[in-house]
Amino acid sequence: MFYWLIELSNTIPGYGAVRTVLNVFRYITFRTGGAIVTGALFVFLFGPWIIDHLRIRQGKGQPIRTDGPQSHLAKKGTPTMGGLMILSGLTVGTVLWCNPLNPYVWIVLAVTLGFGFVGFYDDYLKVTKQTTSGFGGKLRLLIEGIIGLVACYALVRLNRDPASTALTIPFLKDTVLHFGWFFVVFGAFVIVGAGNAVNLTDGLDGLAIVPVMIATASFAMIAYLAGNAVFADYLQIKYVAGTGELAVLCGALLGAGLGFLWFNAPPASIFMGDTGSLALGGMLGSIAVAVKHEIVLAVIGGLFVLEAVSVIVQVVSFKLTGKRIFRMAPIHHHFEQLGWTEPQIVIRFWIISVMLALAGLSTLKLR
Repeated sequence: MFYWLIELSNTIPGYGAVRTVLNVFRYITFRTGGAIVTGALFVFLFGPWIIDHLRIRQGKGQPIRTDGPQSHLAKKGTPTMGGLMILSGLTVGTVLWCNPLNPYVWIVLAVTLGFGFVGFYDDYLKVTKQTTSGFGGKLRLLIEGIIGLVACYALVRLNRDPASTALTIPFLKDTVLHFGWFFVVFGAFVIVGAGNAVNLTDGLDGLAIVPVMIATASFAMIAYLAGNAVFADYLQIKYVAGTGELAVLCGALLGAGLGFLWFNAPPASIFMGDTGSLALGGMLGSIAVAVKHEIVLAVIGGLFVLEAVSVIVQVVSFKLTGKRIFRMAPIHHHFEQLGWTEPQIVIRFWIISVMLALAGLSTLKLR
């Protein structure tokens, strides 16, 4: 509507003042701020209704692992699928404030909602069957992989530059690895890996959502700079026309995430569930692929990488030697077993996320 009004005001004489006011909607920074406010307000206003509705529908709430930390048994009965709150606020903020003609927005949003649907079905099976295991892991990974492949193919076709199938190396100016069409597979791996890494991190109240918001804020800045030819040239990063609009999408997630944190702060009134964690991780992965900062995602999202690696190491070690490296995996459970309280783990992991985000953002200048 705003774009239509701007074009209309340009055709009508004597509407200079109106045109000046409407022009602010052209600025990505202004619309990003609007998306943040919209996403937050939506979750704040409708969050209680969603929580009450989910609590009634789910009855016993999310099943708690019997082999997990005993302190978690007190959380029994807490509703899950809180990702629906985040995705609702994200979608509303995006639709209202993004340029609807920008294809990057719809590709990333499609990945986010697609992963969200996979996570929703997994949560649905857990709640209805009262089990901690959803549907088959291989099938879930297959569906996620198909979504990632389609999205990466669309991103490569959209950006016809030869560098669209190349991997840039942080801290180095001109060093790139040309993958050709194999980059589609690599990009899908990044998206699927990010989605499942965030999913593994979501184990304590507030543990996943704040690092996700920190990473999202970082990529909002990266997307804005990569989508601006002047800034990209100055920083000597890959210029990808149109990706600046993804900053608005990130803003919508920031607002929705803040609203969700209000209800997810200890003791949580609702859990994010796979509905949210898979979707948010998939979104971060697809944005990283779109703006050509895949390795930087591993730095900024280093906490998610650590959580995923801890599970892989634990499983491999146990299968090969019969011994466990950690007392319990993912690694945040290991620290629980060491005697750290839940707030200690959550806040310290937040601090680590901030430090990793600063390290990742430093790659923009140190080249």
